[in-house]
Amino acid sequence: MQVNTAKKTRIRQENLSIILGKAEQIFAEFGFKGATMQAIADAADLPKANLHYYFPTKLALYRQVIERIFTIWLEAADSFDTSATPQEALTRYIRKKMEISRAHPYGSKVWANEVIQGAPIIQDYLQTTLNEWTDTRIAVINRWIEQGLIDPIDPRHLLYMIWATTQHYADFSHQIATLNDNRPLDDAQWQRATRNVTDVILKGIGA
Repeated sequence: MQVNTAKKTRIRQENLSIILGKAEQIFAEFGFKGATMQAIADAADLPKANLHYYFPTKLALYRQVIERIFTIWLEAADSFDTSATPQEALTRYIRKKMEISRAHPYGSKVWANEVIQGAPIIQDYLQTTLNEWTDTRIAVINRWIEQGLIDPIDPRHLLYMIWATTQHYADFSHQIATLNDNRPLDDAQWQRATRNVTDVILKGIGA
């Protein structure tokens, strides 16, 4: 019985991972309105009925895609709480955000498209979860300023700059590839980009 339960759990997790991955791609390409559950089921190579078993509505699936990318971003920000210095915290945070942009470009594009449209589906999420998280990060940055560890800058604009810069590599990946001789950035180029972004931001705040 335990073996069967473990197998079912594994299959469920595998199916969820496939569904969310394909849903990210479909929502990124067509938006919430243009995407269909049938298209997502086809991309995931699952019967539509199976897709509805996991997500009864397109809205439920869409919100799960949004929550997944945001949760990944939240985990990247753990460095604010676990690092001893702003240099260490921001270096780790920027590196993680760059890695996420490379590994989850579609999730970032879904988020960007939603916000550009005025967040019609996730406005409540922005006003609660995102707002609360941002306030906690602002408190940490203000503490660094009070301790004289960084220049007296507006914490919100520092966060906006990090988000805009790191997520640019996901949201505008086609443009970046076009300007890179029509090739995606390779490992060495990603590492160089990460170092450059980190250096510019840290120097800009006097860290």
